[in-house]
Amino acid sequence: MTSLPSSAPSDASPDIRPVRVTGPRVARLLAEAEGADAARRAALAAEFWAEAERFGTPLVEELDGRPGHRAVTFLWRGHRATRQVLFHGNRLTDRDHLAGSLLERVPGTDVWHLGLRLRADHRGSYRLAADISLREPPADPAGLQQRLRSLSAHAAADPLNARRIATRWQPADGSVFALPDAPAQPWTGRRGTVPAGRVERHRVTAAEPVDDRDTWVYLPPGLDRHAGTPLPVAVVCDGDMWFGRLGFGDTLDAMIADGALPPLVVVAPDAVDRRTRWRDLGAREPFVAFLADELLPWAAGRWPLTTDPRRTVVAGQSLGGMTALYAGFLRPDRFGNVLAQSASLWWRPGLPSPAGPKPLVSGDPWLVARYRSAPPRPVTVHLDVGLHEGPMVDHSRALYDALSAAGCPVTLSTYNGGHDYACWHGALADGLVRLLGAR
Repeated sequence: MTSLPSSAPSDASPDIRPVRVTGPRVARLLAEAEGADAARRAALAAEFWAEAERFGTPLVEELDGRPGHRAVTFLWRGHRATRQVLFHGNRLTDRDHLAGSLLERVPGTDVWHLGLRLRADHRGSYRLAADISLREPPADPAGLQQRLRSLSAHAAADPLNARRIATRWQPADGSVFALPDAPAQPWTGRRGTVPAGRVERHRVTAAEPVDDRDTWVYLPPGLDRHAGTPLPVAVVCDGDMWFGRLGFGDTLDAMIADGALPPLVVVAPDAVDRRTRWRDLGAREPFVAFLADELLPWAAGRWPLTTDPRRTVVAGQSLGGMTALYAGFLRPDRFGNVLAQSASLWWRPGLPSPAGPKPLVSGDPWLVARYRSAPPRPVTVHLDVGLHEGPMVDHSRALYDALSAAGCPVTLSTYNGGHDYACWHGALADGLVRLLGAR
């Protein structure tokens, strides 16, 4: 992960853009299969799949003359009914031109492939979907795009990739790949040798419009030993993902065991569903009031939590990142540290719904302008953003510049990836260490 100074140059060198390539192993298969009879092609394909099963997918191979990149080949084993296969990669697939992410078939075999040249520090999630409908794919681009949109709803994890990740609002998990230079995530996953904390789920009373809310609470190992010492606390949006599906409690256990974090308590309210999430998150004053005046006092009444804003973090991703920033803006008396990942700085009051393309931002994003025009807040801010997140990179840099100019302690880190829990997981851990670790 790269920390950026104010007004830093673009991170697009060497080039981060995905470019279609044919990786060396598939190129060899294509050459060997050309002109071969059916029996020989079947034998070549069987050998190919045996290698893929042994080493796992996607295939990651070096490229001559490009030491900073890799050929990454995504695979699907088809059959006679397979008409087309769609790759759905986080911020690698152009949703407005899905045909550009179709796999190709090695003629006369069951091997379908798509190769991308990616910078060697990329990490991301993806899913695959095979079209086995009775009708041939439409010939016209508009009809094909509509067919592929329908097909993408059925995308699922790569069966040859053991690295899975839960998805939000999707019925199937995704798969994860990380290239050799991707930032390490040493605390991700369950480490069976470390003491385990407790993850509990509670119903917290809340006033309208938030209403009563299920909330996940992480309690560190040996909580009873800290009865006389108020513990640091982190409020994290989207608790249903972080603790309900992604196992972030295991990550916290490992961080505490390694001494990277002090024992702390994490409270993480559910997002509930799409409609509720859109209503609550963003720069919504009622939800900030819920976090500051209802959720934190509720937790402090049950466990030994600090009331010191300098030892309190509010964190979130996407619209949750916007929530965290707005909580720091409105309530620095409660939240002295803000961790905002891929913050949806395109958000502004009055937007009707999250559906459709994100609105264009002219000049400073709304919340950046609020921070610029207001007196400096006594908060420390850490921002994360993925280099494949389009305008969100510039929005995050604009906020970094505004906070820095106001004298606010602020850091900005970029990663080579998308709007993706596969990237946010490690970055959330790193951000908590930055804000609450040993000082």
